[in-house]
Amino acid sequence: MSRIAKNKNGFPPKICTRCNLEFEWRKKWAKNWFDHLHRKYGALKDADPKDDLIVLVESARMTTGRNWHKERLFFLISSARHFAQSLEEEGFTVEYLKAATTVAGLKEVQKKYPKLPILCAEPSSFRQFEALKAHRVVFIENDFFLTPRPLFQSWAADQKNYLMENFYRKQRTRLNVLMEGGEPSGGSWNFDKENRLPPPKKYEGPKYLEHDRDEIDNQVAIEISHKPTSTWATTRRGALAQLKNFIKNHFAEFGPLEDAMTTDNWALHHSLLSPYLNNGLLHPSEVIKAAVQAFNTGAIPIESAEGFIRQVIGWREYVNGMYWFLGLITGTNPQEFLEWMREVFIDASEWVMVPNVIGMGVHADGGTMMTKPYAAGGAYISRMSNYCKPCVYDPKLRVGEKACPFTTLYWDFLDRHKAAFVKNHRMSQQIFGLNRLSDLPQLKVRATDVLEGLEAGTI
Repeated sequence: MSRIAKNKNGFPPKICTRCNLEFEWRKKWAKNWFDHLHRKYGALKDADPKDDLIVLVESARMTTGRNWHKERLFFLISSARHFAQSLEEEGFTVEYLKAATTVAGLKEVQKKYPKLPILCAEPSSFRQFEALKAHRVVFIENDFFLTPRPLFQSWAADQKNYLMENFYRKQRTRLNVLMEGGEPSGGSWNFDKENRLPPPKKYEGPKYLEHDRDEIDNQVAIEISHKPTSTWATTRRGALAQLKNFIKNHFAEFGPLEDAMTTDNWALHHSLLSPYLNNGLLHPSEVIKAAVQAFNTGAIPIESAEGFIRQVIGWREYVNGMYWFLGLITGTNPQEFLEWMREVFIDASEWVMVPNVIGMGVHADGGTMMTKPYAAGGAYISRMSNYCKPCVYDPKLRVGEKACPFTTLYWDFLDRHKAAFVKNHRMSQQIFGLNRLSDLPQLKVRATDVLEGLEAGTI
């Protein structure tokens, strides 16, 4: 998205790029710079309807080149087109272009207004940053996060290890969120121990909002041959309604059930706000303000307030900061899992998928981000969900034909990497348990069978 400022003679002295609607697949990089859809942040915060022309570029590579989930494409494209409409309603002149790439779209605009500088909020991916830098754009700070990139760099440079908990406590103090003087509200920084309840039986909970579809939604749906659900809002108004609904109907129960899983309700009390935070329809400061106000009324328990706020000012900011601090810019993907998650998750963004999947999800960065891998066997899944009851496998068994694949592969994973984990204090209990296994040879055989079954599609 670009802004062109007009001078008194009607000729524009500059072009300012705002938000690119591109999903680009080049070699092994999927790029989306689709996260600046907010009037008060990024390059648009200083835009003037009297002086500026807004240009949005929708790249053809967004809908081709990868097997993107249609619901995800619908949400992103329709949100951008609604945002363009809102700018027109505000009085802006808006040009919405379809082009092969973002840069190609900008070149088309520059044919009308040659030799004009381009102003752009910093993109959220390395490759997009490099592509636009090569096109000689002028960047301004990306303020769609609460932590400026130089500030995170300064914090990380002073750390011996990059524990999210240390960063989170710094954030709480710096932003003065859930603080009483110099101490954390409730007397503790972290209430995770209270937030590990399994779901109640046959639990449904309050219904989530459904969002009506308008002409823009319908047009996008036709273009991409998709019948959209009513789950996701595609407007700023709808995103604000989703925030209000979460605070009113789900926030209080968010904490205790945040790790729970049940087939009765796919979302339980999760906020469903991450897509709007990631594309800019909501700003994290707005979400935090609403959460703190609700907590201050006394209606929200500290374990829910702290657990939710940690996700926004801790985890989200930390992952974005680590993306820019560590790089991970080789252009290689250690597992196809990363590509699959990019394609199907509605809140997938470059900055979150790479460190979260590679670093946290599959522990493929050598433990740089997480000292303890996010790995669990069937017993944990059974405890935290109702998924195991109808399953043919037994989560308590690790060997034999009825052994749960999760349980088998969990212990096999520990055995294969025990040399790396033996000095890890957070893994000592698990490694001790591994050393007590008398059926390890049988387990290795079962693990091979499971992996072959997964490859063949029989498990």
